Amino acid sequence: MKFPLQITSRDVPHSEALDSHIRQKAEKLETFYPNIIGCRVVVEIPHKHKNQGRVFNVRLDITVPGKEFVVNREGDEDVYVALRDAFDAAKRQLEDYGRRQRGEVKTHAPILHGKVVRLIAEDGYGFIQTPDGEELYFHRDNLAANNFDKLGEGSEVQFLEDIGSEGFQAKRVSTGKHHVPKGEAE
Repeated sequence: MKFPLQITSRDVPHSEALDSHIRQKAEKLETFYPNIIGCRVVVEIPHKHKNQGRVFNVRLDITVPGKEFVVNREGDEDVYVALRDAFDAAKRQLEDYGRRQRGEVKTHAPILHGKVVRLIAEDGYGFIQTPDGEELYFHRDNLAANNFDKLGEGSEVQFLEDIGSEGFQAKRVSTGKHHVPKGEAE
């Protein structure tokens, strides 16, 4: 591990096994973001009513160049589960931060526009024609607002294209007035 690690226990009995587990989890964070400057882990049992069992809270303070991440995971009865959840959340934050620094951005599928060209209402499916003339299957369960009965041939829709067992199909189909980007309008 290339960074200092501080482990603090509050109202939790000291355990070499627990310290070793925390060190392993902290060391693994370097695989998700190698430039960690420091990490502080606090494991505690907050004072609760006598009726409730022991509940562990975990707080991580992770310092990286230009930022500090704080992760709080509250209320798990198993200290190892609380640690796992906290370190998983830290891992996601470090991965996202590294992606942003590298200029990598998550991409989302483009929203496509089309018109309903055929409906088989009794079976609950239909076909959408895309601006390039391709027809895509959709099922009533793929409608975002569950308004299959209001659809008619010629209805304008927007959707995402997805691969299904029979080939490409439309999913997350929504109806209503949509802005059609220039070049897609006929």
